[in-house]
Amino acid sequence: MSRYTGPVCRLCRRETATSKTGEKIKLFLKGERCLSKKCAVERRGTAPGQKTQGKPSRQKISEYGRQLREKQKMRRYYGVIETQFENYFREAARVPGQTGKTFLQLLERRLDNVVYRMNLAASRAQARQLVTHRHFRVNGRLVNIPSYLLKAGDVITIGERSLKSPLLQSNLEIVTNRSHPEWLEWNDQDHAIKVATLPSREQIDTPVDEQLIVEYYSR
Repeated sequence: MSRYTGPVCRLCRRETATSKTGEKIKLFLKGERCLSKKCAVERRGTAPGQKTQGKPSRQKISEYGRQLREKQKMRRYYGVIETQFENYFREAARVPGQTGKTFLQLLERRLDNVVYRMNLAASRAQARQLVTHRHFRVNGRLVNIPSYLLKAGDVITIGERSLKSPLLQSNLEIVTNRSHPEWLEWNDQDHAIKVATLPSREQIDTPVDEQLIVEYYSR
């Protein structure tokens, strides 16, 4: 399955419209726009599609439907295609312990996600682009693969020429003004990120119930 290239605000609206609690679910796919009043979820909480405008959903969602929606929400949140997502689950299932927790850890350890978590990119899509354009190094070695899995102790640095990029210069100003996950450390002098430890479930703020996804793939 290819990567989705349509209007990403439709994805957030879909998750909000099918939310059981009625809460507004944001996948933060458009960076700063998601934090402003222009956010489509704030302006329109209905599901995408002309026939759904202004009409509350009366359809009862089955248990399978809940599992599927949770899987889609998590996949879209991290911007991973279906095949990659399934491969991550299979890898997590082979590791002893809680499969759901390991699954989330694998997705959090992606290089593009760490760049985004450290506020060096406005969105995960922008983080993928920055990694692909060869702006980052891991332990001194150039890495241009967004799905590269980081380990505890790895250090991510910005290329010397990349530091002159207006986009990265702007994002570097944001790094010091915004909080970042406890499992990541920022060295302001060297402009470097260190993976201090693997994240615990409490340190991952992804708004999903991973157990539903485990049940989906365990059918």
